[in-house]
Amino acid sequence: MTGRDGTGTARDTRVVVVGAGFGGIAAAIELRGHGIADVVILDSAPEIGGTWYYNAYPGAACDVPSHLYSFSFAQRGDWSRLCSPQPEILEYLQGVAKEYGLEEAFVPSVRVAAVRLDEGTMTWTVEAEDGRTWDADAVVLATGQLNTPAIPPIPGADDFAGPQMHSARWDHDVDLQGKRVAVVGTGASAVQFVPAIAPEVGAMTVFQRSGNWFFPRKNRYYPPALRQVFRRVPGVMRFRRFFLKGYLESLTLMIRHPNTVGRLGRLYSTLFMRRQLRDPEVRRKAWPDYTFGCKRILFSSHYLPALERDNVELVTDRVTGIESDGVRTEDGRHHPADVLIWGTGFRTTEFMFPMDVVGRGGRTLQEEWGEGAHAHLGMTVPGFPSLFVLYGPNTNTSGGSIIVFLEAQVAYVRQALEETARRRAAALEVRRDVEQAFDRRLQAAFEGTAWTQCDSWYRDESGRIVANWPRYMEQYVRAVSRLDPTEYDFLPAPR
Repeated sequence: MTGRDGTGTARDTRVVVVGAGFGGIAAAIELRGHGIADVVILDSAPEIGGTWYYNAYPGAACDVPSHLYSFSFAQRGDWSRLCSPQPEILEYLQGVAKEYGLEEAFVPSVRVAAVRLDEGTMTWTVEAEDGRTWDADAVVLATGQLNTPAIPPIPGADDFAGPQMHSARWDHDVDLQGKRVAVVGTGASAVQFVPAIAPEVGAMTVFQRSGNWFFPRKNRYYPPALRQVFRRVPGVMRFRRFFLKGYLESLTLMIRHPNTVGRLGRLYSTLFMRRQLRDPEVRRKAWPDYTFGCKRILFSSHYLPALERDNVELVTDRVTGIESDGVRTEDGRHHPADVLIWGTGFRTTEFMFPMDVVGRGGRTLQEEWGEGAHAHLGMTVPGFPSLFVLYGPNTNTSGGSIIVFLEAQVAYVRQALEETARRRAAALEVRRDVEQAFDRRLQAAFEGTAWTQCDSWYRDESGRIVANWPRYMEQYVRAVSRLDPTEYDFLPAPR
């Protein structure tokens, strides 16, 4: 990674970033802002936006307040409401990319098939499905955890005669007016689109595997006067971000201490949900049967009332099959449907897969993660030099903003590349003993928390929690604030 002029600077380091969402954009801005100009951003979508390009279903919004779910270096005072809708977030992200000149670095409509290490040169080749390739000294995988839609293998799904779609691939050409709609899944996306489309459909059947714990979110528009305060009064935005961080960290506090502070969170949620659910039968069906905080706590003041609409039915019997004209449940009942919508979330534990990532000795990342995904500080993996994962294993936040994590991560990646160049090395690779020790400490930190007390999408098939960070946002920021060179081997440049 030595500079072409022999100075040992990182400015000539070639970097390929896979993913053009918040993580990929943050990485490109950080690297280019520190003189690493040779950065290419690849994405399968035709536009910048990542998950906010694809998740355009009715009612789509972030459940993290926008003043925190945005870059600290690109604050905006004119968000329309507390938690902004998808079009606003997409416009913001694309606007930031344009402001920082990233359009010239963005290559759209690239489906990456493989990322391969050449051990002779210690460089990477990124291969697209259409045959195009890019060579790089370092690769940043910014595909995140919420990028690949998950559809359960229910018998007969291919036989359904009407339109069907996943919430993350919404087909806006499908007319739902007066239709019988079956919604399979009641996760965070369904909680948003169900109340958005319920008034227009003829009838809706919602199939629930397990209920959710809810906190209120009315999400009213900010008054124009308040937006003026955000824009014009010095210090208000900084204080607001500080306040929101503290509020969201309180959710993590509840999850980390389910038998004390968590009981207060459960009580608050219980009182809110009882007010929302007046029908005792709907309440019985919708009520969660697991520890508060074990699964994602959802924010909505509209979903539970939607379940009590005359044209909506909540079904908790297990779905056993899809038929040409509806859904069959284990009680033998047939539920007729004209349209089938999957609200079943994402393959959260697969990260960047199914792309092949091939490191030292021909070992794939799939093989390395055969017993569960793991990475030092959620970013670096032994055997994969100068390859970095953003929003990787154990960096999801149950009570915070992933943007805080991403900004800290990209600063760490930049430090790693700078240190590699300073040492005139070809690449850096995390030591296996360091990564294993970190993983043991991390997994031990889950003990006694609500995360361990049920099955959730935070776990892989073995039951190992691979998605979440077990502590607080600020603890992660401190942990990655400064690269420790002793944790890495710096591999010599080829002669």
